[in-house]
Amino acid sequence: MSHPSIRPRRLRTTPAMRRLVAETSLEPRHLVLPMFVADGIDEPREIASMPGVVQHTRESLRAAAAEAVAAGVGGLMLFGVPREADKDPLGSAGVDPDGILNVALRDLAKDLGDSTVLMADTCLDEFTDHGHCGVLDDRGRVDNDATNVQYVKLAVAQANSGAHVVGPSGMMDGQVAAIREGLDAAGHAGVAILAYASKFASAFYGPFREAVASSLTGDRRTYQQDAGNAREAVREIELDIAEGADMVMVKPAMSYLDIVRAAAEVSPVPVAAYQVSGEYSMIAAAAANGWVDGPAAALESLVGIRRAGADFVLTYFAVQAATWLA
Repeated sequence: MSHPSIRPRRLRTTPAMRRLVAETSLEPRHLVLPMFVADGIDEPREIASMPGVVQHTRESLRAAAAEAVAAGVGGLMLFGVPREADKDPLGSAGVDPDGILNVALRDLAKDLGDSTVLMADTCLDEFTDHGHCGVLDDRGRVDNDATNVQYVKLAVAQANSGAHVVGPSGMMDGQVAAIREGLDAAGHAGVAILAYASKFASAFYGPFREAVASSLTGDRRTYQQDAGNAREAVREIELDIAEGADMVMVKPAMSYLDIVRAAAEVSPVPVAAYQVSGEYSMIAAAAANGWVDGPAAALESLVGIRRAGADFVLTYFAVQAATWLA
């Protein structure tokens, strides 16, 4: 039985009191906005499974990026969506300096300079005609080492285009070390690596695949992690840190908060978590149906991810959340 003089509710009596004793904060700077830019479209294209999210044209991307920076978000993570005809087995459109992702990076680097942290997804899945995150061998399996060669080319192209951070997300063994060596050799020692260190094979990626017009058939379970493996996740995180990752990420976030916590406990570098498309869409759909208070649910989810140990969160709610927090 509690002692009668001990009353924790005294510290909840007013908004000012609750703010004073808050253990976890959520600020716009903690949020990174993922954005999609598509080649061959004349106006922004709605993504049906992600209410409020679009594939941008180059011009609409510039406007939306400026809005996000003005709202105070911590950074932008850019994904490119090439024309279907430009996809090939190697994902060459991602390496091409005139490919949609690289020209969009140059647009934003010119517009925004160092006023935000410009990040690029360093993966092949958007650009390959088979939809896998890597190069396939003659038996149709993802070839780890051949994929890393392409990742280095991707990372250097993105750094050349103005990315402050490259984000290898394919879960290849040795990808961080290969990219670090390649960036340094190309004169980009100052470009940071945000390693998708613990990326799980998840059902919550479904809407994202619509967003990037993925060509994937089958699944990615031979290189993404199994949902039940926590020790393996920690091992992957420690390996990426040892290879030179400047930041590490857990993806998805909401179903893997134990992994976010484990990462925070072992990592000497900042830890990110990605509130992925399916996690976003669940909240957005429930809010649209009046089943939850959308802003309250979104902010609660983001606070929970921060409380688990994430230093920053990639979320499609970033600009809205920054506005709600203002």
